[in-house]
Amino acid sequence: MTHVLGDRRAIFMLLAPALTVYSLIILVPVIWSFGYTLFEGNAIIGFDYVGLQNFQLLFTDAHVREALSFTVRFAIVLTIVQVLLGYGLALLYVFVLKKASNLVRTLAFFPVVLPTVAVGLLFQQLFESAPRTGPVNGLLNVFGIESVDWFGSSTTAFWVLILMESWRSMGFYAVLLYAGLVDIPDDLLEAARLDGASGLRLVRSVVLPLSLPVLLSAVIFSINGTLKIFDSVLALTNGGPGSTTTPLTLYMFQTSFSYGQYGYGSSIALLLTVLCLVVTLFIFRSARRDLTKA
Repeated sequence: MTHVLGDRRAIFMLLAPALTVYSLIILVPVIWSFGYTLFEGNAIIGFDYVGLQNFQLLFTDAHVREALSFTVRFAIVLTIVQVLLGYGLALLYVFVLKKASNLVRTLAFFPVVLPTVAVGLLFQQLFESAPRTGPVNGLLNVFGIESVDWFGSSTTAFWVLILMESWRSMGFYAVLLYAGLVDIPDDLLEAARLDGASGLRLVRSVVLPLSLPVLLSAVIFSINGTLKIFDSVLALTNGGPGSTTTPLTLYMFQTSFSYGQYGYGSSIALLLTVLCLVVTLFIFRSARRDLTKA
């Protein structure tokens, strides 16, 4: 094995199939999309070279600013909720339920595998106000509160989206963080308990610092996933009311395939790519700075 891994030709032969598939499926379409940013038009009417005109439009488009604002707000709020709920469930699995957590983990993970359209339709029915009263409004009516048009306001639609995505994804982050928590040595936890640490103090002083690497991974997974949210919004609100819950991904889709502006749609995609890269680098640098201080 050492002889094989020390041979560059052997390494190249082993990696070549995977690199070829990755290049054809990922790299080539990405580079092709970047090339579209210099053109306008589509495959039906043809393409015309416009240089940097798409980028000039990108910085003056009010719809882009609105979509960018929604995307960033949605990503920040949902990342915090997802990771906190996932971490709370992981702590419950490890320190409360322990070996009896298998059933709870399965139930919490179940929404992850459900089709997005099915989840969207479920929440539409739950929060329906007209023509029928959904279970949520029905419960409000029981307590004498008038029905709320949850999808008629940008604020309420935003929070219904947050609730739906949190319910869908918390099981995944719980399992991811659970894998990091179970790797904490039992002797360290026992030593901390002997020193008088228990409950929240044990979590804050021992468990949290030791689980920071997997917690950082969960944050990066979450922030990149939420910045690229598409199918959930399309299934639940379709960007409405108006365009107040339209993320960059949905606006990119509409621009490219509804309006036939491939070049401008590719420019929006490039903006989203740069945003994901900047956020990821910021998280890495912040985590490295914190670890250096520690």
